Amino acid sequence: MNQINRVAIVGGTHGNEFTGAYLIEKFAQFPHLITRASFETVTLLANPHAFAAARRYVEKDLNRCFLKQDLQDPTRNSYEELQAKSIQDTLASNGDKQADFILDLHSSTANMGLTIILLNSNPLNLKLAAYLSHISPLIRIYRCSFKSIEENPFVNSLCELGFAIEVGPIAQGILTATLFQQTEELVYAVLDYLEQFNQGKILSTNETLILYDHLSVVDYPKKQDGTIFGMIHPELQDKDYQPLNPGDPIFIGFDDKTIIYEGTSTVWPIFINEAAYYEKGIAMCLTQRQQINI
Repeated sequence: MNQINRVAIVGGTHGNEFTGAYLIEKFAQFPHLITRASFETVTLLANPHAFAAARRYVEKDLNRCFLKQDLQDPTRNSYEELQAKSIQDTLASNGDKQADFILDLHSSTANMGLTIILLNSNPLNLKLAAYLSHISPLIRIYRCSFKSIEENPFVNSLCELGFAIEVGPIAQGILTATLFQQTEELVYAVLDYLEQFNQGKILSTNETLILYDHLSVVDYPKKQDGTIFGMIHPELQDKDYQPLNPGDPIFIGFDDKTIIYEGTSTVWPIFINEAAYYEKGIAMCLTQRQQINI
């Protein structure tokens, strides 16, 4: 793409993640903050009912409702499934409403710092990620790529360009000024970069980019009936983006026995002990740290 015409900033995809939701409210009140000369910027509070209730979702996780086959399935009619179809109509329809870049704002109870979540390896996404990580040492890049857009259930599946921003740690249903302001500044940096892109003045950046590529997820230790009988080991808690080596403690059981990581190579866990992932059976995501040339 040679020109970005419409940028969508989405918040409140999960209703109890207040940072993005309240940034959307701020931008709606002060639209000049996100106005740029060469493209239109629109905002969207994705899940207003869940936000009003300060809940992650009402019936179903909205950020798992964007599979292409589900969006086309007329029998999918829960609140969030209908909301996903409405968002698709708003952001992914042909013509003037089509979003060329989607920025989806999230927050996490895990120690994720400022994380950019890439869902593909589009060159513009990679170059923008490299630029952002260059201007802020706090930023890390997590790549959770799908083989095809049909396998992507997230709101960012509606557009090839763009990514999610995940910030933390922050408890569900609250605001903290530091993370709010850091996220806000990151949004402005993205918009400024896209403005430069449209003007043919791509800002210089490193030729290399450090990525944390998704490998797998790990569940909590559980009994045969599915109940948890252990928790994140104290030596691993809050150690997102730090190496986990074979033989390192990973869980501690309620019997006080340490459970070690039995993998064969070093990994870098993230989303460690994310509150919203208990229901998904995810204690952490394992990644591989690598440096790529772009």
